[in-house]
Amino acid sequence: MKTIQNIAKKAGLAGAISVVALCVAGCSALPAPPVRPALYDFGPGAVAPAPTDRRAPLPPLALADVEATGLPEGSNAVLYRLAYADGQQLRPYSQARWSQPPAQLLQQRLREQLGQRRAILKADDGAAQARDPATGGKLPLVLRVELEEFSHLFSSPTDSAGVVRLRATVVELTPAGESLRGQRVFIAQQPARSADAAGGVAALAGATGQLAGELSEWVEQVGSARP
Repeated sequence: MKTIQNIAKKAGLAGAISVVALCVAGCSALPAPPVRPALYDFGPGAVAPAPTDRRAPLPPLALADVEATGLPEGSNAVLYRLAYADGQQLRPYSQARWSQPPAQLLQQRLREQLGQRRAILKADDGAAQARDPATGGKLPLVLRVELEEFSHLFSSPTDSAGVVRLRATVVELTPAGESLRGQRVFIAQQPARSADAAGGVAALAGATGQLAGELSEWVEQVGSARP
C-alpha cells in the first residue's frame, strides 16, 4: 500500500515539474515587444537669451505655414536616397521618426531665426492684417516657404549628406492684390557624420540652420528695398 502511495506522489511531482517546464518554455516563445522608432527633432534651440542687438528692430513679418511640396503629405518619416543606385526613390528609415512633420520643424526654426530682430506674425492672424505706421500704413510683408527636398542623400555606401532645398517667396499685400517682392531657391548640404538615421538627422538639422540664416539675410535685403 505504501509503495503505491509513494509511486502516486512521485508521479504527481513529475507532473507538476512538467507543467512548470511547459509554462517556462511557453513564456520564452512569446514574441518580443516591438521596438519603438527613435524620435528626432532639431534640438532644444536657444537655451539662453540672445545678446541685445543695438540695431533698430526690423518691421514685422508675416510667416505663412510652410508647405512640403516635395515630401509625402503629413509624413514624419526620416527619408533617405541612394543616389548611386536609385536617386529617384525616397526610402524611410524603419526605426526613426521626426517628432513632427519636417515642414513644422522648419517653420519653428525659421521663426527662431527671423524673430531675432523682428516680430514674426502668423499670416492668418489679425495682427498680420494691421497696418504699420512706421512703414506708411502698409501691411507687413508675407513670407511663404515651400520645402522641396529634405533627405539624407547617399552618394556612396559610406559618403552621405543632409540635403535641404526650399523656395522662398516674399509678397506685399496691396489694395490691388499681392505684389511679388522677391523669390529665391535656397539649397544647403551638410556632411553626415555616420551612414545611418542619427547621422542623417544631425546633417539635416545643420543644413536647416544654415538655410535659416541665409533666408533671414535675404528677407532683410528684400525688405530694405521695399518702395
